[in-house]
Amino acid sequence: MSSTQAVETMKECLSVIEVDSPEVQEKALQTLASLTRVSPQNRSFVAQTEGAIPTLASLTNAASPIIQTLSLLILFNLSLNPDLKHSLADMQTIDYLNSHITSPSSPDSSKLASSLICSLAMLDKNKAKLGVSGTVELLVKAITISLSTSPHTDSHHLLSCLAELVHFHGNSTLAVRAGAVPVLLQVVETSDSEDVAATSLAVLGSVVRFNEGLSALKNSEKVVNCMSQVLRRRSLLCKEGAAEILLRLFDESEECVKEALMLPDFSTLLADLSVRGSVRVREKADLLMKMITHFNLALEGKGTTFFV
Repeated sequence: MSSTQAVETMKECLSVIEVDSPEVQEKALQTLASLTRVSPQNRSFVAQTEGAIPTLASLTNAASPIIQTLSLLILFNLSLNPDLKHSLADMQTIDYLNSHITSPSSPDSSKLASSLICSLAMLDKNKAKLGVSGTVELLVKAITISLSTSPHTDSHHLLSCLAELVHFHGNSTLAVRAGAVPVLLQVVETSDSEDVAATSLAVLGSVVRFNEGLSALKNSEKVVNCMSQVLRRRSLLCKEGAAEILLRLFDESEECVKEALMLPDFSTLLADLSVRGSVRVREKADLLMKMITHFNLALEGKGTTFFV
């Protein structure tokens, strides 16, 4: 299809997507989804058409799940253009997306809404706007609910979305106050999916960059043991995340260092990882070993020591 034909087709589709017939709407939306998937120019044309974005946003709340899904898909396609992310993130659209997180009409609508929010949040200016709209708290609540249903798959898109949002300090604070830390630790402990566990650790790693998150994690029961278990049995990506979290905890709290040293063979575990892990895991394990060695040397000066 030539560019001229594509433009004419999109004009026709945009002119009929508000009609009462679901069949006509569905066909027009399918065509728009196809055309916006492959071409940045087509995305720009749709976005610049007067009233197109508000109409598509409103259709995400339509009675038909298929029309909802197609509308979300088109908006996600539009968000792939970096220059469109800001205009797509108006409060009305965000409210529609939030509703798909709290009360999804289908698994597809929840995944697409989360993916779209994640795409919009890649623009830093949108992170604060999404935080103000309550998206962070809704994601934490949805992840909590997923733990009692299907934590191995359904929560991945929610966690990925949260991972992008918490890079902003204000959103990290909102997540901590919404109870994200114990929820994320539970995901790490219970999920059979390495991808889900790794994403949860990535969110925790972002959260502990700020004081509120670090304090919440430090005060969590058996957090050091949880990270130790990740180092023993999880994937290399998970081990890297756990090692980074332990570095921050050890730097902040002597009690966390003591707790680690009281675990069976913790030093042996670090020694093994420092020679057998990936490059990043080896580096972090070596740093952890140096930290506990220095901690022991400091205690020796006080007449006390832990075995390393």
